[in-house]
Amino acid sequence: MNYDSLDRELNTNLRSMYLLYGEEQYLIDMAVKKIKKKFGELLLGINYIVLDETNINDLIPNIEMPAFGYDKKLIIVKNSGLFKKDGRKKAPTEIQERVENYITDNISIIDEGVILVFVEKEVDKNSVYDLLERTGIVCQIDLLKQNQLVQKLKKVCSLYKVNISDIVLNHLIEVSGTNLQDLMNEIRKLIEYAGENGTITQKDIELLASKQIESVIFDLTDSLGAKQTNKALEVLDNLIYQKEPLQKILITLYNHFKKLYLCKEAVKLNKDVIVSLNLKPNQTFLVTKYKKQSSYFKGDDLKYLLDELVNLDYNSKIGNIDIDVGLRSILCRFC
Repeated sequence: MNYDSLDRELNTNLRSMYLLYGEEQYLIDMAVKKIKKKFGELLLGINYIVLDETNINDLIPNIEMPAFGYDKKLIIVKNSGLFKKDGRKKAPTEIQERVENYITDNISIIDEGVILVFVEKEVDKNSVYDLLERTGIVCQIDLLKQNQLVQKLKKVCSLYKVNISDIVLNHLIEVSGTNLQDLMNEIRKLIEYAGENGTITQKDIELLASKQIESVIFDLTDSLGAKQTNKALEVLDNLIYQKEPLQKILITLYNHFKKLYLCKEAVKLNKDVIVSLNLKPNQTFLVTKYKKQSSYFKGDDLKYLLDELVNLDYNSKIGNIDIDVGLRSILCRFC
């Protein structure tokens, strides 16, 4: 089951067992909130139990313990370890085998008195997974692609009677990143600014939206490519003013120029840029930007910048140079 199907079903009824997993934590959290709201009144320790890997052994006793005064009990199990394979052996672990056997033998008890929700970031398709797939609802909730993010944000704007175009939403994603939680925070801020029946513009995004460091590094690289030293240093100053750690700036710059180099090589060898850069499905829109920026530099230029950043990292760690001074020196020498 995909997220949209799950969302529709949660509007009507609750099943007795769910496995929700994937990288899009915001949507997973929203699904859990919806289950909790649909369930009704929650009293922690009575009809509402939260478990994780540290106390997963308490799962079976909590299923068997009645929810005194309530018809059902909601048990949420986060990052339990039940859906991980042990690479050293094919057999399930003791706790995996115990939980699997208990659920298999006591489906009717669970159906009658428990809503059991497993929440995981990653899963292996082991025997416990197979059991949940047969007897419950399994929903993989992965990161949304750019067009899906646009539609999700547009729906939020529509609910608040605020206008925004797809072009402006795409710009927001380029500026603020593809994390849905971050984007929801940004769009709510912009909705408040625009007001009912207002329109969010690209200028509003430039004025109000928080830029992810990766987006700022694209701006810095544009300045480097144009040999505009002052602009490159201004971007660096803004990052420092926003309290981005210098080591993080250094690492992000290195990773960015490494991707530009890989992109340049992929284009030269007629390889798939998405595969070469190991981009996630919601990052494919960056291909055009990487191609454009890599065209600003020769292969030797990118090698030079990568070598300089590696040397700066080493020399700063042994106390030979301050990272701030070193970054400015590299930018000035290149320009």
